[in-house]
Formats: sequence, C-alpha cells, structure tokens
Amino acid sequence: MAGPTIPEEFLKAENVGLRMLLEQAGIDARALLAQAGIDAEQREAADRLQKLILEELHHRIKNTLATVSAIASQSLRTATSLEHGQQAIESRLLALGRAHDLLLQARWASASLAHIVQGATEPYDSKAVRKFSISGPDFRISSGAVIALAMTLNELCTNTTKFGALSVPAGRIEIAWNIEEAGERLRLTWTEKDGPPVHAPTRRSFGTRLIETLGKQLNGDVSLAYAPAGFIYTLDVPLSALKPPA
Repeated sequence: MAGPTIPEEFLKAENVGLRMLLEQAGIDARALLAQAGIDAEQREAADRLQKLILEELHHRIKNTLATVSAIASQSLRTATSLEHGQQAIESRLLALGRAHDLLLQARWASASLAHIVQGATEPYDSKAVRKFSISGPDFRISSGAVIALAMTLNELCTNTTKFGALSVPAGRIEIAWNIEEAGERLRLTWTEKDGPPVHAPTRRSFGTRLIETLGKQLNGDVSLAYAPAGFIYTLDVPLSALKPPA
C-alpha cells in the first residue's frame, strides 16, 4: 500500500532548510577551528614567555649570587678584624637589597636615575640639615645600571662617613650629572666639600676596586681625585650602557 504523497513544495523547503543548516554548521566549524588555532598560538606564546622569564630569573640569580660571593670574600680579605669584615659585608648587602627594592618597584625593567641617587643617599642624609645636593636631568636606566650605580653610591657614602666629608658635622656632598649630547655620554660627579683634609690612600682597598669595576661594567671611565679640599669621583659613561632597550 503506497504511503501518502509528500508535496513537492514541502520537499523543496526541507532541502533549503537542510542546506542552510549545513552551511551554518560549516561556518560554526570554521569559527571553532579558528578559535582553537588562536588559543594554540596563545598557549605557545605563553610557554615561550614563561621559558624566557625563567631563563632571565636564573641569569639574575646567578649574577646576584656572584655579587654576594665577591662582596663576602673581598670584604673579609681586606678587613682588619672579623667585626670590621662583618660590618662591611652587611653594609654592602643592604645596598644590594635597596637596589633590588628599586628594581622591584620598577618591575625589574628600568628605574629613574634621580630616584636611584636619592634612594642610595637617603640613609646617610640628615633631615635636620641636608648633607646632599643632587641635580641633573632625569631619565630611566636599565636594571643592570641600577645595581652598578646603587652599589657605587653606597660605597662612596660608606667611605665618606668614615674618612671623608660626612665624618665631620660641616661636611656636605654635591652629586651632579649632565648629558653631553654630541658624545651621547653621561658625566656624573660626586664632590665632597668642607670635610677634613684629604690624603690619597697608601693601598687600593676593596671599595676602590669595587667602584672601578662597577664603572667598567657600564663601559665607563672612572676617575678618583684625592684633592686636598675634597675627594672627587667622576663617572663618564655612554648613554647606551645606561638606557633600557627599546
């Protein structure tokens, strides 16, 4: 017995509806595949970023440990007593910690030069009578330069409180820097004034070697002048060694 005849118009409508459903399914499938592709690219990029961060962290930790090791061994080697060595190590590690604090605030990317100078000298300054005069154009410097400059300034501050201008009430320090546009270089000067008479040291201490080494790390030239009126430290360094990469 034959079934009921389906009208031709109904079949055409069904075919159109089915074709539209298939086309929509194809569009949805392509969208899902595209989305999956984007997600895969994002995951791959995230994996590469995580690997880069871990490698950079490993590099920074190794550098920090090498710095700590050098500080400990050289401070003890030149110390006149165990207590003196302990104090030297503690002072330099605190300076390293303050430099890392500055970098953490800047997310280890870069930091303000003026902020670094102020942060390094603040523990040695007096709120009642300011001992430091700081001037110069501000700009951001790389994380490696932050460590080198902060450690240098701490060493200079430590020395001046023991033997230089800040060892007497009237002493003061002028820190100034300028940029030589033609040579693309920064020239920073630390000048001690109104302190006791200056005498050149009879031997090169670890602090002196550290200051010179940190300058060389920045591809800079370091000058230490023991003028009778006051000690003068000068750093002449290319801007390319200071500024963070673009």
